[in-house]
Amino acid sequence: MNQASDFLISLGLPAGDRYDLPASTLRFPDGAHYRIEIPSVEGPGVFAAVIDEAQKRGVTVHRVSQGSGMMLQTDAEIRQMAQLGFEHGIEVCLFVGPRAPWEGAAQALTPNGQLFGWRHMGMDQLRYALDDIFRGINLGIRSILVADEGLTWLVGQARQKRLLPPDLIVKASALMGAANPVGIRMLVEAGIDTVNVASDSSPARLAALRQVIDIPIDLYVEAPDGLGGFIRYYELPNIIRVSAPIHLKFGLRNAANIYPSGLHLDNVAQAQGREKVRRAAIALELMAKSGETFQTSKPGAAGLGIPVIQS
Repeated sequence: MNQASDFLISLGLPAGDRYDLPASTLRFPDGAHYRIEIPSVEGPGVFAAVIDEAQKRGVTVHRVSQGSGMMLQTDAEIRQMAQLGFEHGIEVCLFVGPRAPWEGAAQALTPNGQLFGWRHMGMDQLRYALDDIFRGINLGIRSILVADEGLTWLVGQARQKRLLPPDLIVKASALMGAANPVGIRMLVEAGIDTVNVASDSSPARLAALRQVIDIPIDLYVEAPDGLGGFIRYYELPNIIRVSAPIHLKFGLRNAANIYPSGLHLDNVAQAQGREKVRRAAIALELMAKSGETFQTSKPGAAGLGIPVIQS
């Protein structure tokens, strides 16, 4: 019965989840344990609202991410998001589109076909996704969100060939379904720089993952209903201790579904963005009372995918 365990250990892998909860010795480039991410920031109006709320509440937001996709923003809107990110030292991570449920493929819309998730079906769709990435890069974006293993590999190849900036941040979506440390390490080898893990990941599972990869982990501290609706504020000290460096993501339980977003949902998206910042403030207050001290980053810190403003 020890054969499997011995083999895993011989590969430098944990033989199971790490229930001993070893503290991570890894950090962000500036020495920080954690950074704050606000997801579903769907356009410049929502981004401005998030910045305003963060300033009011004294919350440092390091990254915003977006779910509808770059394809549903005009060039001017992407430039506005890049400008806001540049001015405030915030990474702007935009999703690549189109994706299976929106690209005209029927299979992903069926009950059994949902296993395709938000991937890209066929070579045409991969090409469209690459077009979306090149467009964003040309408008100043330096962080992208992907949900497809094939696209991840292609982006890695394009970076190696200098067709994409070498400092481009490639973030794996929670909807990629990365389930275990070995699968996640394969994504890292393909070109992922930061990875969303399951929002219900226990500290023991996070600790095992940290033994296998050294890139930042992204975890929903509060998950949207579609990812479980978990609220894990009191677990923060344990989560940070075993997982650092980690992006703490504040989604919103009981929130309206705003994908794909647009002007018809902008007021809702802005209100939800503000509430996510408020939830982050609550979680940070509770963590401050725990007695444990963790370092966070300043705006514009090393390793953030800050947009580049085109001259």
